[in-house]
Amino acid sequence: MKKIVWLKVFVFAACLTPLLYLSWALLQDALGANPIEELTRRSGEWTLRFLMITLCMTPVQKLFKQSWPIKLRRMLGLFTFFYASLHLLTYVWLDQFFAWGDILRDIIKRPFILVGMLAFLLLVPLAITSNQRMMRKLGRYWKRLHQLVYLIGGLGVLHFFWLVKKDLTMPTVYLLILVVLLGFRMILVWQRRLSYRRKSAVVQSPV
Repeated sequence: MKKIVWLKVFVFAACLTPLLYLSWALLQDALGANPIEELTRRSGEWTLRFLMITLCMTPVQKLFKQSWPIKLRRMLGLFTFFYASLHLLTYVWLDQFFAWGDILRDIIKRPFILVGMLAFLLLVPLAITSNQRMMRKLGRYWKRLHQLVYLIGGLGVLHFFWLVKKDLTMPTVYLLILVVLLGFRMILVWQRRLSYRRKSAVVQSPV
């Protein structure tokens, strides 16, 4: 139990490291000629990184038969939402100065912003329902709701692809990671269905 607590403390501190670095770099004017654009870009990349790390927790738990990845998944998911919120806030506040008319025109004009906004909106209910109380309240619907994370991942990767336009190396890396994770998820679903069919066949077979 103590090991899990200390692991959570360590992971929590590690998840704050990008924020501390970006804050320091902004104050030290170390983000280049366009610090706001760089801050927006880096916060978006960290959102994708945390999302992929969160999605990795179930495969790690299944492959290595360990419980600690699942105990960290909620925290990592909330940090994904935190950095997504920072990414959005940087754009809305520091870039657009809450000029909602300009933001709306930007969304209509630039599809990558529309896709990013949609991904963030889908993240909101996942963050709200990430606690144990909501898990009990929603029951089996909780898992169905949180399967949206794969759609969010796809939208996030698409957002990144449309944003960079030229150097597609990193968006491609994230896409490959997402495909592997989604493939693993599909294998788990197939195995569960196969196991259920076998059990049903045993129950229905004559004695």
